Amino acid sequence: MRVRGWYRGWQERGKMERIDLYSRFTISCLPWLFALAWQGTPFDHDIRHEPLPLALGLALLLVSLAQCLLSNRNLHASYEHYLGSSVFPGRRLLAPAVLLVVAVGLLAALAGVDGVHGSGLLLMTLNAPMALVITRVLLVPVRRFLVESLCLTALITGALAVAGVRGVTLAGVVPCSLFGCVLVLISVRPSAWSMSVMWQAEQARGIQARLAVAEERLRFGRDMHDVLGRNLAVIALKSELAVELAQRGRPEAVDQMVEVQRIARASQQEVRDVVRGYREADLGTELAGAQGVLSAAGIECAVTGDSGDDLPAPVQSALGWVVREAATNVLRHGDPSRCLIRVEVTADAVVCQVENDGATPSGTAPPPASDGPGSGLAGLRERLAALDGSLEAGPVKGGLFRLTATVPLATVPSARRAPQVLRPAAMVAPGVMVRPGSGLVEE
Repeated sequence: MRVRGWYRGWQERGKMERIDLYSRFTISCLPWLFALAWQGTPFDHDIRHEPLPLALGLALLLVSLAQCLLSNRNLHASYEHYLGSSVFPGRRLLAPAVLLVVAVGLLAALAGVDGVHGSGLLLMTLNAPMALVITRVLLVPVRRFLVESLCLTALITGALAVAGVRGVTLAGVVPCSLFGCVLVLISVRPSAWSMSVMWQAEQARGIQARLAVAEERLRFGRDMHDVLGRNLAVIALKSELAVELAQRGRPEAVDQMVEVQRIARASQQEVRDVVRGYREADLGTELAGAQGVLSAAGIECAVTGDSGDDLPAPVQSALGWVVREAATNVLRHGDPSRCLIRVEVTADAVVCQVENDGATPSGTAPPPASDGPGSGLAGLRERLAALDGSLEAGPVKGGLFRLTATVPLATVPSARRAPQVLRPAAMVAPGVMVRPGSGLVEE
């Protein structure tokens, strides 16, 4: 059950979270691999099999394992320090530094009793600073890390020289110590740097998605203002006029209120048209916009098939909303790397497919943008149903999520009349002229 829980937790993680976890796990394994390989290998042939050398070697191995534990404990904090999420508490390096001094002392004691041969001593020298420098390399700039590596090399070399190591073996201690530090530098630091770049790209992608949603809200707000702004102003003026006429006992007050009623009903219909998306949208513009927004968010997007320029306006409008809603859902709810938009036109129907690899690991579809009536997938189905069309959305084979909109062309009129906007006959604002006798205005 615990293994299943781990597997389920892994599957529920996003792509970036998996990469981040894998990167941290790999770095946390490094000191253990070095300790077992470089500290444990000399026990076969290089350490003299006598009680004192074996005891010193075993003590050195235990100290190395304790260093590994502390390195893993400090890894998360050092990683977050490098990414800029938090500040690493310096006191947490005190215990690893003490263990490093103990390890160097045990290594010098082992060399002083002639308990290890040259090659084994060099392997142990390689391992001595590894656990500490894996943490340290993420906390300081590269130049300072190199200076500290030279100081560690001098410390280890000096301790072994005092212990009596001479000649070629002592000369080999210097490159071995430096090699260990440089190996950590070129393996751990680039990994953390790559993760920081990827997290920044992920944040930029999230910002891009929020901007796309904000732009859609602004567009909707502009449409609502265009529809209601003038009409509400006219309603207010007409109501004031009706009040004045009623106070004077004039029968024209009834006519003014009839006009207010007509304007209110017309405005109500216009609001429904905007909310349900009955305003015309250009399919080609929506295809280009979806490709641009998805590409800017780091998603490889390809648009294939027909451009839809020759389709009737109602079909272009409905499919334009399909493309817009699908792109918004991909940005807000999916985690894809690729998205493919296909428009296929035949003699009988037009089919628009939006396919991406952002289906959730369990194979379920991402949630729609909204569950309210007239919006999200439900809103798309309403728009397509007006044209006898259909909408299908769900996961398919290969970890893909596919949205397919189909509109038959045989029953679609070539154009749809826009709803008439009614305005009362009066001078309602500068530049708005009355068309006498019609109850409408000209702008």
